[in-house]
Amino acid sequence: MRLCVYRDGGTRLGVVDGGDVVDVTDLAPAFGVPGPLHAVLEHGIDLARLRPDGRPRRPLADVELLAPLPRPGKIVAAPVNYRDHQAEMDAPLTVAELGVFLKAPSSVIGPGGTVTLPYTDLRTDQEAELAAVIGRTARDVPEAEALSYVAGYTCLLDITVRSTEDRSTRKSFDTFTPIGPWLTTPDEVGDPGGLDLRCWVGGTPRQSATTADLIFGVARLIAYASSVMTLWPGDVIATGTPAGVGPIHDGDRIVMEIERVGRLEVGVSGAGARPYATRPGARAVVAS
Repeated sequence: MRLCVYRDGGTRLGVVDGGDVVDVTDLAPAFGVPGPLHAVLEHGIDLARLRPDGRPRRPLADVELLAPLPRPGKIVAAPVNYRDHQAEMDAPLTVAELGVFLKAPSSVIGPGGTVTLPYTDLRTDQEAELAAVIGRTARDVPEAEALSYVAGYTCLLDITVRSTEDRSTRKSFDTFTPIGPWLTTPDEVGDPGGLDLRCWVGGTPRQSATTADLIFGVARLIAYASSVMTLWPGDVIATGTPAGVGPIHDGDRIVMEIERVGRLEVGVSGAGARPYATRPGARAVVAS
């Protein structure tokens, strides 16, 4: 099952069925800003109950898809979780030594959105990732049981400024976490450790890998993260990016695709970008 959130006279919850979206909003609990899918997960509703039989449907191309989880409780991300990316970045440590970090929920945008570049003179990169969405509360979960806590999978772009700040700062600018286009349930995805992942920027291939090359696979990552913090329904686990990250520029289109999960596309804008030295908190230059 593929579950989407879309706009059609209001925010709606839909099941993607072929080329159509079927409205199942009436099966969701009352919801606010976090959205109907988040409400379904928080209330522990079995996703299999959101059946599209006999319900209103529209062509998928006629609706505006939104982020399936526009305000997750937290985004837990894995740094340096592919060996080829470790080599590319000349990073001495991996997720095994670095642990996980958090991204701001306010950085989320949906499919068709626009990544806004903050600086004119610093490199900003795309990082395409498989994301797992937590379906029930998880704390100290054994690795062997971890996948049973996953409600589904989606595509995620971890946009990153190459600066000196901590990861949580340079990856948390508004618009820096595109998610979508929908949540695909585990029964359709199968083994999350054997999915092809690809990414293009401006039509040029950038990343091509398989999640089999993850250092911490999805289950180990959930087990590790849940040993540190309680994971709640609707939390997003970003599993890390393979080699092929590179600079993005004003006017670019970023497209990523994960086998059996989905295809996510966003734009890039440099409108409003400013020199790094003019940011709040920048050290003043003292004349000699």
